[in-house]
Amino acid sequence: MLKSMTGYGRARERIDSYDITVEIKSVNNRTLDVSVKLPRAYMFAEERIKPLLLSYGISRGKIDVFISVDAPENEGAQLDLDDEYVSQYITALKKLRDTYGLTDDITVMNVAANRDIFTVTKKEDDLESDWERIKTVLISAAEAFNETRTAEGGRLVSDVKAKLETISGIVEDIETRSGDAVKEYEARLMKKLRETLAETGAAVDENRVVTECAIFADRVATDEETVRLRSHIKAFYDTLDGDGPAGRNLDFWCQEMNREANTTGSKAQNTSITADVVAIKCEIEKIREQIQNIE
Repeated sequence: MLKSMTGYGRARERIDSYDITVEIKSVNNRTLDVSVKLPRAYMFAEERIKPLLLSYGISRGKIDVFISVDAPENEGAQLDLDDEYVSQYITALKKLRDTYGLTDDITVMNVAANRDIFTVTKKEDDLESDWERIKTVLISAAEAFNETRTAEGGRLVSDVKAKLETISGIVEDIETRSGDAVKEYEARLMKKLRETLAETGAAVDENRVVTECAIFADRVATDEETVRLRSHIKAFYDTLDGDGPAGRNLDFWCQEMNREANTTGSKAQNTSITADVVAIKCEIEKIREQIQNIE
């Protein structure tokens, strides 16, 4: 089933005295854009998160991943200062003080409030253990995230199918009206000829009328366009019922349907058919808006 690019998933677990929370949320985007926010001590895990999300079939959308870890106090990490960063940070604070005449409150505790001045070093074994804990919760969040995307995708597909059904009904109406248009033209032509020739008593050239009607019918015929429209609608249905990312394919079929609708409109010699074409284009535009959220 197709999925929406909009979704939300959250998981929280306590593993080995570590309280870990993972939240994943997304909005539509042309490509896959993953942003991860982690505690500084766990930044090593960032490069492993995107591949894991890809393994769960997440291929498009702007994805924001938030991970918090409440670790036990004796987790064995070595805390130190990032001396270069601290130096630059204090220099910037002094410049701020001197430039704007601010009260000097550059104290140890105030500087220490910026957690980025610290570095956390862990053993390789600890890193792997930490990743396994984070991975466990991340998987749960990814599964919940996919559930919401699937549910929203199902709603989008149902809505688009309803609009395709409306378009199919309008196409059928156009096919009926196209045949009536030729008959109406023939009736108008015969009436005009009879009125024009009545004064002279000349007879109507039936063969000439048939020829003129054939020329008119060929000029206004929309059967090729409606056949292609039906073909595009079927392709749209098949894509909606498929698996995997389909948003780009659906956008292509929208363009093709719109193309045939435009050609039909340019041939129309009937105000009712023109109105039908406008209605089709309105439905296509609604579909286009919906599929922007389909992965």
